[in-house]
Amino acid sequence: MKTGLESEGRTVKVAVDAMGGDNAPEEIVKGVELARDKYPDMSFQLFGPEERIKALLQNDDRITVVPANSVIAMEDEPVRAVRTKKDSSIVLAATAVKEHTADAFFSAGNTGAVLAAGLFIIGRVKGIDRPGLTTTLPVVTGDATGSFTMLDVGANADYKVTNIEQFAVLGNFYGQTVMGIKTPRVGLLNNGTESDKGDKAHREAYQRLSEMTNINFIGNVESRELLNGAADVVVTDGFTGNATLKAIEGTALSMMTLIRSKIMASTKAKMGYVLSRNAFHQVGQVMDYSKHGGAVLLGLKGAVIKTHGSSKAETVRNTMGQIHQIIASGLIQQTIDYFDTSADQTNVDNTEK
Repeated sequence: MKTGLESEGRTVKVAVDAMGGDNAPEEIVKGVELARDKYPDMSFQLFGPEERIKALLQNDDRITVVPANSVIAMEDEPVRAVRTKKDSSIVLAATAVKEHTADAFFSAGNTGAVLAAGLFIIGRVKGIDRPGLTTTLPVVTGDATGSFTMLDVGANADYKVTNIEQFAVLGNFYGQTVMGIKTPRVGLLNNGTESDKGDKAHREAYQRLSEMTNINFIGNVESRELLNGAADVVVTDGFTGNATLKAIEGTALSMMTLIRSKIMASTKAKMGYVLSRNAFHQVGQVMDYSKHGGAVLLGLKGAVIKTHGSSKAETVRNTMGQIHQIIASGLIQQTIDYFDTSADQTNVDNTEK
């Protein structure tokens, strides 16, 4: 069955940093081929050492290898590396989006360098002060199988209340266009649900979000309620968001390790596991955040998606599916149009005053 894009004769073109991540290029290439086989309306440009990448390909159908002579390593200083390593796989992949030869830029490499390439090469949407790094996490309450979106999760450690307002709009668009939620519930991450909780900045953010008529603001949400589906979109600053994300990931991994160690400690526990392994498998599936894809840098003039450095082929494939949704939904253009209109209206208002 053809997808909407395929029936329109359109192809989603993805520029891939084939050398980014702990398992590159092998797992990146495998993941791209899995995505190529699943999505007939996607094509891929793999940036990296030409001969090395070609040797890994099973076939090159809808895959083009573009030579990149250098790699930005995890330990490189991001901004300096983007400015000096012009022939790196990250810089060339981002440039492909800037020059409109690709619709999206994907990498599992140096996060700071991906953010810098997005900002300095692809550029911000007019009206956006700071893009927000956006991730999707699972809802695990009862039989729930949903998810929620959170931003910012690491792009901006320092912030202004205006940034939180813009994150709310960006997250609302993402919830509507990519997650398919007609009216996303937008919550502000805080240390209590009452309107007067938090520091001065959070109290001001609560007030401003409450006055916005273009989002469905439901108030403050606490971190302990995130996985219970307290909101569809959660907005916060990058420092808090990143710390919260890592706490969630670390807790999930620690709990799975603890359960595994207890099972292996006794014969009775092992027998119980055999009887309950389907349930354990289902829990593992729900908590596997990699199936939701990567983190999206919202607020740029192109789609930029970053996955974990440890990503394997399956995660790469899932992220390509996420990219397919983003491009098919028209999210980027809708964001550009919205903030263009908002900026024009602000100019009119200021002129009238």
